[in-house]
Amino acid sequence: MDRLVFEDRAYILSRNDGAGGRGIIASRVLQSFGMKTKAITASGGKNGHLFEKLMSKAGFPLEVVRIANEIRTNLTITDKQGLTVKLNEVGPELTHKESAAVMDAAVRQLPGAEWLLLCGSLPPGVPKDFYSDLIKAARKHKVKTLLDADGEELQQGVAATPTVVSPNQQEAERLLNRALITRAHFREAVTRIREMGAECVLLSLGGRGVVASNANEIVEAVPPRIDVLSPIGSGDALSAAYLWALNQKKDFPEAVRWGVAAGTASAALPGLECATLEQTKEMYQQVELRLIR
Repeated sequence: MDRLVFEDRAYILSRNDGAGGRGIIASRVLQSFGMKTKAITASGGKNGHLFEKLMSKAGFPLEVVRIANEIRTNLTITDKQGLTVKLNEVGPELTHKESAAVMDAAVRQLPGAEWLLLCGSLPPGVPKDFYSDLIKAARKHKVKTLLDADGEELQQGVAATPTVVSPNQQEAERLLNRALITRAHFREAVTRIREMGAECVLLSLGGRGVVASNANEIVEAVPPRIDVLSPIGSGDALSAAYLWALNQKKDFPEAVRWGVAAGTASAALPGLECATLEQTKEMYQQVELRLIR
């Protein structure tokens, strides 16, 4: 939009449709950075046909679990100043058989995998312990896990001791049932979430960067100020680039810095575009890393 206003006229400057979902975007970033990835998703209805058509050019394999109901459409409206409104449909209800099929599809991929990323909200009908069950299954195969979720599925998932959990500020506030305002609050939050079960926490603060913690360190990575075109997928790019950096044998603080660089560079791009490795490298030089402990 040219601007986001109430009770006045605004104009759409451009629009596009894209195949989204947190896991899809994370896979797109991993693939563009040169890592092998496979995405697993449910798909159904006319929206599902469009989604799969758009995904046919993704460049990485996709395993689709067919469901009877229409998959959701999410609408994101952004103005020229970067102000954003996100309107998400609740999504289709999955039967017990359909959710079990998604679970089976993920478990089949665990042998030989290095990471399992569990991304996004769970549709109606899917048990709230879906992610926690997958984290436990991954552990049996010695597969590391990254959890990016909200609400009860985040709470149960953290208790299942994932390798990494990557909430944004609002998700962390709901998990901890408290407001997070100051830097001290953010540092306390990552420590508390680790105590709840996660081995590592990446707390995303949008344009203010990330506060992260593992067993030995608490770090802050602060990005430069940028003109935000679209924040869609910036958190997913952060998680994906963090994993990529670990795969490149970077240490924990440097991996966090790479994640913030990818998330920031992606926010400067329109629509569902995510930063390339070259764009991330340019942004990496501008991200400030602070060691807190």
